[in-house]
Parts: sequence; structure tokens; C-alpha cells
Amino acid sequence: MRFVYVMDPMCAWCYGFQPELEAFLSGHASARVDWVMGGLAPDNTEPMEQILRDTIASYWHQIEQRTQVSFNHDYWHQNTPYRSTYQACRAVIVAQTMKENGAEAMSKAIQSAYYQQASNPSLDATLAACAVSIGLDEAQFLSSLNAQDTQAQLQQHLVLTRQLQVGGFPALFYVTDENHAFALTLGYCQASELSERFTQIHN
Repeated sequence: MRFVYVMDPMCAWCYGFQPELEAFLSGHASARVDWVMGGLAPDNTEPMEQILRDTIASYWHQIEQRTQVSFNHDYWHQNTPYRSTYQACRAVIVAQTMKENGAEAMSKAIQSAYYQQASNPSLDATLAACAVSIGLDEAQFLSSLNAQDTQAQLQQHLVLTRQLQVGGFPALFYVTDENHAFALTLGYCQASELSERFTQIHN
């Protein structure tokens, strides 16, 4: 059994969805899950404009009200935010090449750093600390993070995201043995909804 999970480690709704995803997958322990980086925002070295900061900060409050997760809102006062998530996506891709289930471990480490510890996940130093926290070699991780091969892999992830017609995250697909992808969700939902849709498709 195979699922494809399209996400971005800096997507706040993906953070809110993580407990629901884990609850759903707990009933399919032997399933393979391919983590695909959707790439929310391309590389950008310009600090985020205040109006966008305020908008995203307001989303965090909305997500807290709807999900099981909480946010450290000090992030907005302690950091210079950048509208750039591709480096965090590359970090997840590198982790997957270095460790079994590395994509999930790295995504959760980035989410923890960003949303709970108020660290800036657009910075290589933060990503390196996340890598170390899941047992990766820091020097090897940083070398791979900015390698051309990693950038090429990210482009492959972005192509697959477009092929699946994903317009927002999180997105979870069930992939049949015939390689047909069925969307279980295109956006946040609860584990019970995932299970209901999966049952309808699988039967």
C-alpha cells in the first residue's frame, strides 16, 4: 500500500495536519509513504513585508482554533522572516537520502524549530541544528543541502506536485497498484475524514 504526501515543512496547515496524518497512518503501519516537497515559496533573500507577516501570523491563530497544535507567536518578534521555503524543502530531501524515514523526521524537526521554538527555518544554521537533532552529520548535511543534485531533486518534486494538480498543502493521495493516484485530501482535514474517503476508494 502506498500513499503520497505533498507538503512543505514551513506550511502552517501541514503542521496542523501532522497529528491527523499520524492518526490515520497508524491504521496502515505497513504502508509506504512518499513525502513530496510542494515548495510553498521560492528562494528569496528579501525580508518579508509587514503586511504578509501580519497575514501569516493571523493564520496561526486560525489554525490553533481548528486543530490540536499550538504556535510560539514570539517567532514574529524574535526573527527576520523570509518568504522562502525551498531551502527547508531541500533539507527534507537531503535528510531522506541520509536516513530511513528521514523526510518525516526532518519535517517534524523543522516544524518544531519554527512553530514551537521560534527559530527561523529559512536559515541554514537552523536547518543544520534540525539535522543534528535527528542524528545526521552536520558537515555532510550542509554539503548536500546546497548541492546541484539536491536542487535537481527539488525540481522533480515540484514537477510531481504540478502533475498531481496540487494547489495547496497538505495533500494526501492513495496510489493504487496500477499507479493511479486518488486524493484523500487537498487541504486540512481530520483523520476520520481521511479514513472515510480511503474506505470509499479502497472498496
